[in-house]
Formats: sequence, structure tokens, C-alpha cells
Amino acid sequence: MKLVEYQDLYRKLATPEDIDFLAENAGYDKELLLVIYTQRIVRETTKKFYRVKAQARRLAFMWQNGSSLLEIARKFEFPPILTALMVLEQRKISRKQFWKMINDLASVKDRRLRRELEDVNRTDIVYSPGGSARQYARGRWGEAKLHTWLDARGLVYETEKDLRAKYDKTPDILLHIPLEMNGSRKYWIESKATFGDPYEIRRHLRKQLQPYSDLFGDGAVVYWFGHVDDQQYELPVGVDIVSPQFFETPPVPFPYVPVGETPLEEAPLQPGAVGLRE
Repeated sequence: MKLVEYQDLYRKLATPEDIDFLAENAGYDKELLLVIYTQRIVRETTKKFYRVKAQARRLAFMWQNGSSLLEIARKFEFPPILTALMVLEQRKISRKQFWKMINDLASVKDRRLRRELEDVNRTDIVYSPGGSARQYARGRWGEAKLHTWLDARGLVYETEKDLRAKYDKTPDILLHIPLEMNGSRKYWIESKATFGDPYEIRRHLRKQLQPYSDLFGDGAVVYWFGHVDDQQYELPVGVDIVSPQFFETPPVPFPYVPVGETPLEEAPLQPGAVGLRE
């Protein structure tokens, strides 16, 4: 996707209703729109979180005087779930109690509070338990898609779970034998069930892609919902963004072993490689 098109989408995705509108009238994939909307909401929330939190007593006063949790959230343009949390914290309800209430609304005895928590839970598609579960499931879907592609080729690899005890930075996939991608051999692959806009890619570069490159050498990252492809990114040498379509190719006949390659455990790690848990 080109940057101009992405910026136009990002600007238009201001409310959950915009997701359905753009899916129906502009032909965009609904899950893609939900991904971009989620990224926008998370970024905007991060920017204004402490400004809103500083007014938590005011929020609680408004609720005590009849404004609903949803009305307060809309007034401050802040996620309904997080607004409710801030209000109830002022009412001496702990975070643990709050999340227990949100996950078991039937247990809330106060009729007004139960009704309003139902409203914010239904309205907030990012920070609600349902929204969080969908983001988690999306991540697992991307990893499963990558595993299926690798397994179909008989490739041997370690997952992030396998690697955590050995390294302080752990890509989703570390291949035992490097794989040819984009004209170079890749030792690791990172799966991202997000959309790779410039902000997202720069963030992943600093926190993940550069450390993986330092530890394991050349690698690749796939953004399953696409990325802005007309920008220059300062990726480490040998690290590429690979299109999701690459992983739609049918498997070659088994076994898929690049001729003349040395398994990773028999080859020296890149200079500076260490293995301390983060």
C-alpha cells in the first residue's frame, strides 16, 4: 500500500463505525481496517494517557453527578474501558477488582454500574476483553500460518518459546538451516499480525529487528496485513520485509535443504551474540 492511501485510511478510521463503512463502500478487508484502527487508537491513547489520568478526580466527579461512563469517555475522546477504570479507581476499586467485574458483569450488583460497564465493554473494541482476545488470536493466527508454511517444506526451526531460555531477544522463528529469501539466506523470521506503517516498522526496528540481526545475522519480517511499500526504511543489512504473498507459494518437493548449507547449531553465531534472558 502506498503511503498516501494509508494516511487517507488512517485519517478516516476515527470510530468503529468507520470500519464497517469503509469495508462496505470502499472494498477494504474488514480485518485490515480493524488492525489499522487498533493501531491508531493505541497510539492516540498512549499520547494522551497521562493528561487524562491527571483529571481522574474530575472524571469521577462527573460520573457521581450523573454522566455515564460512556459519555465521559466520548467527552475526553478516550477509550471507554480505560475511562471506566480511571473512574472506579477513584472509587477505591482496584485494577484487579475492575477486570474481574468486566469479565463477569453478572457479578456486579449495582444496576447502574453493571449497565454502564456493559455499554463500555460492548463499545470498546480495542481495550475490552473481547478486543484484547482478538488481537491475541490474530497474533497466533500469523504464527500458525508461518509454521504451516515452514512445516510443509520440512524445515527445522525453533520457536520463540524454544529460544527464551537461551537468548535475551527471541524472533518468532530461528531456522536451523538458512532459507533463501529476496536473494539472500535468512536465519530468522519475525511474524507481525499488524500493518507495517513507518511508525510501526521504526518501532520494531529499534526493539526487535536490529537486536535479532546482531544476534543471528540476516533475517526477515512479514507483516501479514501488508505494509507501506513506497518508503525507505533503514533496516539492518540483510534484513528484509517480506510480502505475505511469499508465504502463499506451494511447497517444493520434500526435503527442502539448500545445498552446501551448514545447520545453524554447527555454525558460529554472529559477532556479539550472547544469550541472556531479558
